[in-house]
Amino acid sequence: MRRRFVTLDVFTEKRFAGNPLAVVLEPDGLDTAAMQSIAREFNLSETVFVQPPENKSHRAKLRIFTPANELPFAGHPTVGTAVLLALRDCGAKNRDFILEENIGLVPCRVKPQGKESGHATFDLPRLPEEIGAPADNVTIAAALNIGIDDIGFDGMPVQRWSAGAPYTIVPVKGLDAIGRCRIGTAHWDKAFGFDSHSAAFVVCREAAEQGHAFHTRMFAPGAGITEDPATGSAAAAFAGYLAARGAYSDGEHLVRIEQGYEMGRPSVMELTMRISGGKLTGASIGGSAVVVSEGTIEA
Repeated sequence: MRRRFVTLDVFTEKRFAGNPLAVVLEPDGLDTAAMQSIAREFNLSETVFVQPPENKSHRAKLRIFTPANELPFAGHPTVGTAVLLALRDCGAKNRDFILEENIGLVPCRVKPQGKESGHATFDLPRLPEEIGAPADNVTIAAALNIGIDDIGFDGMPVQRWSAGAPYTIVPVKGLDAIGRCRIGTAHWDKAFGFDSHSAAFVVCREAAEQGHAFHTRMFAPGAGITEDPATGSAAAAFAGYLAARGAYSDGEHLVRIEQGYEMGRPSVMELTMRISGGKLTGASIGGSAVVVSEGTIEA
């Protein structure tokens, strides 16, 4: 049967930037294998399948797939799908609702901006946690095709964190170092293959645009993602990393993170951290999304 889908560009206010997302709106009758096949066909970093919620008071249940596997949680699919669902709720100026994902319940707040775009913010369904020791810097440098001296800034070490999706967070000296990063396949699994995600989130404090706190890149070849233009789940993990470094006082802090510039897909993620007693007590991820195309797929 023909099933409706919509594509959006996420973490951007304009088309042909940000992170592309496919949203399949009529997945009835599709099993997991069929959803995975459709995600491979779209070949975007993620494809979402919107299902009826298990709790009728919630807006929808989402299943999220990369070209290689299903994810319990992801950021740009949450933002993009929340914007799309709010736009389809005709006449609603602002919308608050809960999405069901495999990780749990995700509260969302959406402000439609015209008929084809909007801004969404979601609360992290799970606070980030450190998840074990990373590989050594020599192995990580080889896997990213950079020098060992490129790794680290302001005393910030390589660490592994997860807020539902695991990442090795690799701080590097600046834009020159981050721009030289390339996937070294011979070393990748040894450096980052602690799980099926096998993902590296590379960060530097030097930014391409004023007002942005960090410049980032994300590589996850094991999930079929050579490079991702914007990774909300990595920004969520990064919240734990930043809070643990003790650089933020108690209160609420907005951190703008840029990504995708090396791909020609500039993106901006808005990370809000809430810190009390020196610890992260809550966080949210926000960004804009715009509809790009609509159609049907036979499946």
